[in-house]
Amino acid sequence: MFVAKNWKDYEVIDCSRGEKLERWGKYILCRPDPQVIWQSEKKNPLWKKLNGHYHRSKAGGGDWEFFSLPKQWQISYPLGENGEDRLNFHLKPFAFKHTGIFPEQAVNWEWFYRLIKKEKERREKSGDKSPIKVLNLFAYTGGATLAAAKAGAELTHVDASKGMVSWAKENAESSGLAGAPIRYLVDDCMKFVEREIRRGNLYDGIIMDPPSYGRGPKGEIWKIEDSIYPFLKLSEKILKKDALFFLLNSYTTGLQAGVMQYMLEELIGKGRNGKVSSDEIGLPVAENGLVLPCGCAARWEKAES
Repeated sequence: MFVAKNWKDYEVIDCSRGEKLERWGKYILCRPDPQVIWQSEKKNPLWKKLNGHYHRSKAGGGDWEFFSLPKQWQISYPLGENGEDRLNFHLKPFAFKHTGIFPEQAVNWEWFYRLIKKEKERREKSGDKSPIKVLNLFAYTGGATLAAAKAGAELTHVDASKGMVSWAKENAESSGLAGAPIRYLVDDCMKFVEREIRRGNLYDGIIMDPPSYGRGPKGEIWKIEDSIYPFLKLSEKILKKDALFFLLNSYTTGLQAGVMQYMLEELIGKGRNGKVSSDEIGLPVAENGLVLPCGCAARWEKAES
């Protein structure tokens, strides 16, 4: 399993009966998690000292209940081997239980951060001044964008939500990346890729973190089981033949790691010298030392020369 274990400002304290108890900085939240089907005893006293509790409705959706929680606060992630490249994130509770980042994705940030930094050093030594161009699709509030930018890449950040793109810019500014080469676009990801194909633009790396279901800015429908394979096929056309990496992430329980690996081997790996790996993504649980599954990721990376 790919485990995000380097957090300082975040942790899963415990999980039971469809809920997980989390610490976000100094605040304790309780949120629903469909993976938590076990019914262990909730012994940790922090279950009764919450700052916020998201209650899921039987009719769908749900509502937050607050017990002394600010409208917005900040946490940091120590990116890099020695935590030298700190990422700062603005958090706030909003619709459908979210806070503004998916902390399990830190394990993916670390992976492509190392790849980009190594390639950056290689190019500098060889006198190659070309930028490492990375495309982040379904980019949300920019965690992956910031990690790639800290490593030295030039980013194109695409998301259909204007609010999420604005939030990503705030996170970039807080992380010391206000002047970084990041292009922010509010756009439907599939239509953007189609235009990039026509333009002939190519990327060294592509990050893809699609939702299970969503709509584009003009009502375009995205359903991952129906859309992901043709979208990967399109995206391959804008990935350089000597590209550095490709990342596909999914929270959909029906899209297993092995299926994602097969797709990357079939669509991304053919004609390129590299390897594909895939696994579940998880977060350690402080109370019992187990790991909470939080989705799956498949990674293609260029073979070392």
